This record gives sequence, structure tokens and C-alpha cells, in this order.
Amino acid sequence: MSTFSDRLSRAVAANGSLLCVGLDPVPERLPAGLARDASGVLEFNRRLVEATADLVCCFKPNLAFYAALGAGGWDVLAATIEAVPDPVPVVVDAKCGDIGPVAGRWAHAIFTELGADAVTVNPYMGSDAVRPFTRHADRGVFLVCLTSNPGAADFEAAAVEGGDRLWERVARRALEWNAEHGNCGLVVGATRAESMAGLRRLAPELPFLVPGVGAQGGDLAGSVAGGLRSDGAGLLINASRGVMHASEGADFAEAARAEADRLRREINRVRGVAQSG
Repeated sequence: MSTFSDRLSRAVAANGSLLCVGLDPVPERLPAGLARDASGVLEFNRRLVEATADLVCCFKPNLAFYAALGAGGWDVLAATIEAVPDPVPVVVDAKCGDIGPVAGRWAHAIFTELGADAVTVNPYMGSDAVRPFTRHADRGVFLVCLTSNPGAADFEAAAVEGGDRLWERVARRALEWNAEHGNCGLVVGATRAESMAGLRRLAPELPFLVPGVGAQGGDLAGSVAGGLRSDGAGLLINASRGVMHASEGADFAEAARAEADRLRREINRVRGVAQSG
């Protein structure tokens, strides 16, 4: 059985990349010449995928941007996922967080109906919210742990019983859930680079999905240096708007490729420095 970890490792090796490109389209921001509707979004996504698929380790569409398209949004997301070539996996960023049958339906929708390779899950309702996803042993589950937004301080950084901060407790539980099928990862914002090394020590083998590079002003160098696994991988460094909107003109796909390649090269430069050190 091919697992998410297998597919991700193949993409990292084949493309020499730890770059994840987010596909979060807004019809009003589509380049000139594309229809400002679901059909235009699909064309935009397909051209971005075609332009960058050999430069990335994965793609990450956020479910909300497709729900906002209305009745046809689900079909656009499914067609976008279908357009991604092997071996590049797709992580659907849904931050699911319900329990029991509802979580099971979300897992079925994302893994079986959409065919996504992995999903983001909010773990704050505990194992009841997580295991309906992790029981799909061939798919990946990235648990929200330490995020980029300022409001993360409200809960994620709070101290809990035993002296841990809440994000540390999430990481420890993720290790327990991961022991069942080896398919868990953590969402760790690039603006939290100062905590990245500590989190890597706590979870030395888990993959980290790292949003916040680019428009959110995350620390690319600090995230790579602190978050690399001992094998030089283990990071999915996400960039969305900076790649998607590298140009607002007819050359948007070419500009997206150029920006993705620049980011890939920069990540690999820092990666090389970190490994040599």
C-alpha cells in the first residue's frame, strides 16, 4: 500500500523540493482574460499546477476558497486535485474539528470523494476528532499545533497541567496517534520559527506543514534551519499568494513558475547550510 509518506518522499526526491504551493483562488483576483467564475478558477488552477508541478513537494488547496464558489466549488476542487500529476500529493486544508460520525463523513468526503492525499485537522476535541482521519492509514493528517496568526496566543501558547504549553501537549498526543499508522504531521507557522527547533526535538520524525512564508512575513531561514529532520526533509514550506499572484497579467503561469523556482532554490540553499552545519 502506497502511503502519504511514500508519495511525499517521492515528490521531495524527484523535484528536489520542500516547497508546497497553496491553491487559494479568489475569482475577483483572477488575471485578465480568465472568467471571474468557477470555470475561470479551474483554468487558473490547472495552469498553475502545470507550471509548477515539477518544482514542489505538494499542493495545498484551502477548502473555504472552493466552498465560496457556490454549488460548483466542490467539482472545481475535485478537478484541481485530479490535475495534479504523480507523484506530487495534495493536502486539503480544511482544519476539520468535529467528532464521531461527522468527522467520519469529513474523512470520507476528503479522502474518498475528493481523492486528497492528506488533510489538516483541528485536534482540540481530542482523539474523537482525530482518529476518524488517522484510521485511513494511507492518508496524511496534519494536526493544527502552533499557528502563524496573532490569536494563537489566546490558547495554543497557554500553560496546561504539567507545565507544558498547549501546543506542546498537542505535539505529544500527535506522537501517540502517529504510533498507530505513522500518518500524522503538525501544522507549524513560519512566524513561530523561534519555537521550531524545540518542536523538532519533541517530534523528530513528524512532517511539519509550515504556512506563513511570503505574504504573512514568516521566517523562511529560521523555519528551515530549525525544522529540518535529520534526513534533510520533513518540511512542507507553504507559499500561496506570492506564487499565485506573482503576476496579474496573461503571464501569470510563467511568473508563478519563476517565483516557485526562486523559493525552491532559497529553501534548498538554507537546507544545505543547515545540513552542513
